[in-house]
Amino acid sequence: MALFEEEMDSNPMVSSLLNKLANYTNLTQGAQEHEEAEEDEGPKKKAVKSPQMGTFMGVYLPCLQNILGVILFLRLTWIVGTAGILESLAIVCLCCSCTMLTAISMSAIATNGVVPAGGSYYMISRSLGPEFGGAVGLCFYLGTTFAGSMYILGTIEILLTYIVPKAAIFVAEKKEDEADALLNNMRVYGTCCLALMAVVVFVGVKYVNKLALVFLACVILSILAIYAGVIKTIFEPPDFPVCMLGNRTLQNHNFDSCLKKEIIGNITVTTKLWKLFCEGPDFNATCNDYFANNNVTSIQGIPGLTSGVISENMWSAYGPLGMLVEDKNSSSVGGSDPTQDIYMPYVVNDITTFFTLLVGIYFPSVTGIMAGSNRSGDLRDAQKSIPIGTILAIATTSFIYVTCVVLFGACIEGVLLRDKFGDSVKGNLVIGTLSWPSPWVIVIGSFFSCCGAGLQSLTGAPRLLQAIARDGIVPFLQVFGHGKANGEPTWALLLTAGICEIGILIASLDAVAPILSMFFLMCYLFVNLACAVQTLLRTPNWRPRFKYYHWALSFLGMSLCLALMFISSWYYAIVAMAIASCIYKYIEYRGAEKEWGDGIRGLSLNAARYALIRLEEAPPHTKNWRPQLLVLLNLDSDQGVKHPRLLSLTTQLKAGKGLTIVGNVIEGTFLTKEAEAKRAEQNIKSSMSAERTKGFCHVVVSSNLRDGFSHLIQSAGLGGMKHNTVLMAWPGTWRQSNDPQSWKNFIETVRETTAAHQALLVAKNVDSFPTNQDRLGEGTIDVWWVVHDGGMLMLLPFLLRQHKVWRKCKMRIFTVAQMDDNSIQMKKDLQMFLYHLRLDAEVEVVEMHDNDISAFTYEKTLVMEQRSQMLKQMQLSRTEREREAQLIHDRNTASHATINDKAESGPERVHMTWTKDKLFTERNRNRECNANVAVRDLFNMKPNQSNVRRMHTAVKLNEVVVNKSQGAHLVLLNMPGPPRNRGGDENYMEFLEVLLEGLNRVLLVRGGGREVITIYS
Repeated sequence: MALFEEEMDSNPMVSSLLNKLANYTNLTQGAQEHEEAEEDEGPKKKAVKSPQMGTFMGVYLPCLQNILGVILFLRLTWIVGTAGILESLAIVCLCCSCTMLTAISMSAIATNGVVPAGGSYYMISRSLGPEFGGAVGLCFYLGTTFAGSMYILGTIEILLTYIVPKAAIFVAEKKEDEADALLNNMRVYGTCCLALMAVVVFVGVKYVNKLALVFLACVILSILAIYAGVIKTIFEPPDFPVCMLGNRTLQNHNFDSCLKKEIIGNITVTTKLWKLFCEGPDFNATCNDYFANNNVTSIQGIPGLTSGVISENMWSAYGPLGMLVEDKNSSSVGGSDPTQDIYMPYVVNDITTFFTLLVGIYFPSVTGIMAGSNRSGDLRDAQKSIPIGTILAIATTSFIYVTCVVLFGACIEGVLLRDKFGDSVKGNLVIGTLSWPSPWVIVIGSFFSCCGAGLQSLTGAPRLLQAIARDGIVPFLQVFGHGKANGEPTWALLLTAGICEIGILIASLDAVAPILSMFFLMCYLFVNLACAVQTLLRTPNWRPRFKYYHWALSFLGMSLCLALMFISSWYYAIVAMAIASCIYKYIEYRGAEKEWGDGIRGLSLNAARYALIRLEEAPPHTKNWRPQLLVLLNLDSDQGVKHPRLLSLTTQLKAGKGLTIVGNVIEGTFLTKEAEAKRAEQNIKSSMSAERTKGFCHVVVSSNLRDGFSHLIQSAGLGGMKHNTVLMAWPGTWRQSNDPQSWKNFIETVRETTAAHQALLVAKNVDSFPTNQDRLGEGTIDVWWVVHDGGMLMLLPFLLRQHKVWRKCKMRIFTVAQMDDNSIQMKKDLQMFLYHLRLDAEVEVVEMHDNDISAFTYEKTLVMEQRSQMLKQMQLSRTEREREAQLIHDRNTASHATINDKAESGPERVHMTWTKDKLFTERNRNRECNANVAVRDLFNMKPNQSNVRRMHTAVKLNEVVVNKSQGAHLVLLNMPGPPRNRGGDENYMEFLEVLLEGLNRVLLVRGGGREVITIYS
């Protein structure tokens, strides 16, 4: 292993890696905090036991307990009666198919690697990224919290309706007030129950977990009691008579016998029922017309499995609020007054019923499929147990629901099925009337079942919120990540109880059920989406052990979830999606950056690759042309950005659209400057973030700056996403710099952008440009259009004015007319051109005459050339000095190594021994002689006529521009090209300095050789 010694420090040996993996323990949520608490105690720390739960105890039973619950006991009979057996089966199959498809997708995700404790939230966030993960995690949290409300409301409904009706605080004096009284009782008792449950959860979760098995036993016993009761109806149907007046069902609370008159001791007397419909007990009392016209009959509420009642219960019986529950097969004589019927003891619909409402109410009874994956930390082999346990649990519960729908429809009379609260059978729970040996088995079983489910929700929801808070993706939730010393989420529990109270104040089980349906459906939708995305992307890491999945199944599951959301309640669906979208955008905008290798990132990469390949096919049309910028930044010695205003200008010019690449070059070799390059990149990125510049950063290490900028101009970007414009700052200190390389690099960059057919923008006095926070008042952006090079000068002010900083500025266009031009016609033509371009701007034509060249221009040119000549002399003397020093060093070395030869005889050949002093004296004499000649030449030189003409143009144009545009917020000006002969480079810099003298903010613009603006649509 000596060959790999250097890698040992950073890369572990395979044996140690495998050892770590083998000893991996998958702790449940909260367990980690326990461990940390124990660490503080020092040597008392206990060893963590490996989780040992199998498929049956760890997944199957918890799923069973969570799926079967309050809706089965309190609403399924009513759903069967209202929708009919066929439509009820459709509802059950629709909802169970949705959960089965979701379970298949979930199994694939759960078996794709180790799933730490955190269940569905962890799976979705790691598959779809922090934005989706946070949005869906919070939806799942809200769903679980509202489920707690629903279970508590179910508990109170069972308590007040079936166990101790006399415990009601609000009692309705009139029949029409009964619904309001029930809701108020639910609110009061529900709030008390919630407070009690929250205290239990706060005091000790371990008690809740220990009681879970008891609650599950209650559920299973209740279901067995139902099946036993169904079998018993074949031989001996239970005696639960339903009193009918005509074909209407009566509430059997305030009377014992289902008769109008009865004989007591040979005397015929009126019954209690008579007194409910008549004004008095006398036979001649005025009675309700319908009561007088129809007979009272008693029918068996549960005729039994073999009675043939199944054919009557096949079809639906939807109706509005207040509709009387009637037997469609019985006849009746009319004569009733509908306005008076609400005061009579009839059984009526307490809500308007329709198919989609029943779907929303029923769906919570199939939720709970995540219970197994939420316990992934407690399982011996999560990858094996989660798929088997969850799918088996869904199959079992689906079988129970389907059989219950058919058996209820086959055993129970239709009018009793539609009696939601069992008013026609003396306030008994309808499903209880069917059970054996006693209705109380179901009542007590369902009561404890609802209690247990409520406690489980109040235990699970805060932990889910804590997990989201600790991930740090939603900043304002950070406080809920804290808890007690043992890790119990105290703050999260308080928030959960608060949200739960909202559901309890709604008070109606039928109103709360669709709300939690929405949140669970949203969660299931994203589980399916996660599986479909991962499968279609064929991510290398997507290797689930569970093989029985397919993207089409996931897509079907996702479509079914979306359909069920809108079927249940379209307005709740929109609200739920709006909440999820707001959370998504908030996390995207404010959330912490997380890299979880999620599928959405993979999807983005695939989409980007596809788009880049499409872009490559053809160059952009003039209509689509926009400046894609390469910004060449300079950094100071501390790797800080020298001109941050250059980034501000980029932001204002781009407004977040198009491509921006911010480039920088570091001199040196990559091996030695790697750390410096990374630091520079971080500094540039932080400056980009501060200036709100959206784009990419590209730092290049090169042996010299000249080559580095050349590489950036040639190779920055990818495929069709390449820059077409280079933005850089004017080298303001080029005159003061001892090193001419700075301005030479600038000119070479100008040449290379021209060669690459790219536009060039040079900002002079860039530090005086406005920041993104500034708002420029009334003012102008002046465009000096001297030569046409593609229309960049027209386009740039338009783009700048899209930004808030420049919005109030007006655009002025100046163009230069010479002696031969018709300036009036030029102005008209330019106005027409701008009209066709749809640009609003003032137009002015400035006339420039070819005056005689002034002495000032002549003198300025002379000074420029003299300065240039002096710099060359200084440069030569510096080079010469370096060469001499090297010569002396070489000669001294040689003199020590060799012996001088004797001089040859001859009068003209004299032998001289050179000393160091002699050499210096001779050299200085020669240099002084040369310098004197050079200085004489410098003062006697005459300026080059071509330079004089150029200087004349620069001086004249500068005068005109300063005269017209000195007060402008920004001046845009054509940038003259550099000379073809590199000898005149320094003069070129002087010309530009003269041209820009006296102007504050200037943007020199050089086109890229193509049209960038068009008059055509």
